Amino acid sequence: MKIWKYYLIALIVIIVDQTVKLLTHFNMEMGSMGEIQLLGDFFKLHYTLNEGMAFGLTLGSEYGKLILTSFRLVAVTGIAYFIYSLYNKKSPTGLLICVSLILGGALGNVLDSVFYGVFLDNAPYGSPSPWLYGQVIDMFYLDIYEGLLPDWLGGGWISLWPIFNIADAAIFTAVTILLIWQKSFFDESAEESTTV
Repeated sequence: MKIWKYYLIALIVIIVDQTVKLLTHFNMEMGSMGEIQLLGDFFKLHYTLNEGMAFGLTLGSEYGKLILTSFRLVAVTGIAYFIYSLYNKKSPTGLLICVSLILGGALGNVLDSVFYGVFLDNAPYGSPSPWLYGQVIDMFYLDIYEGLLPDWLGGGWISLWPIFNIADAAIFTAVTILLIWQKSFFDESAEESTTV
């Protein structure tokens, strides 16, 4: 494949991700009130905002969101260059596609952080924020278990699966494929780079 096709894969992920996020934002009520069941109680659409990173983790300071968004911008630049580097080393197509999915997913969530606080007033919902402080829109909810933990497990309320979006799904899928086929991807990549 030509190198631009790998960047096109990332662009397609971004377009689908942003389309779904904007449809969610403009057509769903946030939280449980707007929840739509797709497969009973197991798989639902549930509009929520994530101000942090995976699993809602935050850096916990006044500038935490700015630091996180800045780090994400640097990371996507590095991933984009990594695709270029892998392509020049004639790395396996599967590896390049996985890294392209990661780039598209990462950029999809970066766009939320950079622009949504200003254009969608979503940091928190309904209140504007400066550039780089927007929250990521999540909507797919796999409800494996939600309820109280027994005291012997620490007690408290738990939801056993995060709510995620298309960008997260692209990253998760790519990382899973990389973990499963890492030996063939990286062995083949190493062999090709030594023969060049």
